[in-house]
Amino acid sequence: MALLIEERKQLIKYGKKLIDTGLTVGTGGNISIFDKESGYMAITPSGIDYYQMREEDIVIMDLNGNIVEGSLKPSSENQMHSFVYQNRDDAVAMIHTHALYATTISCLNIDLPAVDYLLAHSGGKNIRCAEYATYGTKELAENALKAMEGRKAVLLANHGINVIGGSIEEAFAIMNNWNSVRAFTGKQRLSGNLSFYQMMRWKRW
Repeated sequence: MALLIEERKQLIKYGKKLIDTGLTVGTGGNISIFDKESGYMAITPSGIDYYQMREEDIVIMDLNGNIVEGSLKPSSENQMHSFVYQNRDDAVAMIHTHALYATTISCLNIDLPAVDYLLAHSGGKNIRCAEYATYGTKELAENALKAMEGRKAVLLANHGINVIGGSIEEAFAIMNNWNSVRAFTGKQRLSGNLSFYQMMRWKRW
């Protein structure tokens, strides 16, 4: 019997939502869901279009990088996902994309400051940008985890963004919110009229 059947269905559903909302295109990005009871994570395979993906294409892995079930190659960023689940008790799902605005800002190698209350949903006054490392490497996984401390989102320098959540629904909501924030932040930076959200208001969060 196939493992993590419901998680497989959720990954396919939210992969399509990433496409439909413009958060990724083609086969870009990757998604995973962690099952704490079994200790396994379900992760999308490498190079498969989300609208062509089937439940049996989803790869089941342990957190040591071993494939437990699946015939396809898992996402090249599987280590970045497993590092999160090994170190963040609040993470049950993770989404990584190369969303346009996130990737644009990540290429500036800067932290995205507080410019809107939606930022609070990611856990802090800003979203940090992790130091650059080659995709698919342990170094990138370590850099991303470090920069995401106390947050539920992190920019990856010259690459994209990671978002985690206590559910796939939460992770997707944060990703979608951040895309909106990044969109108008980029335009504000171009206009030279960027103001920070009042720090005193963060105490309410």
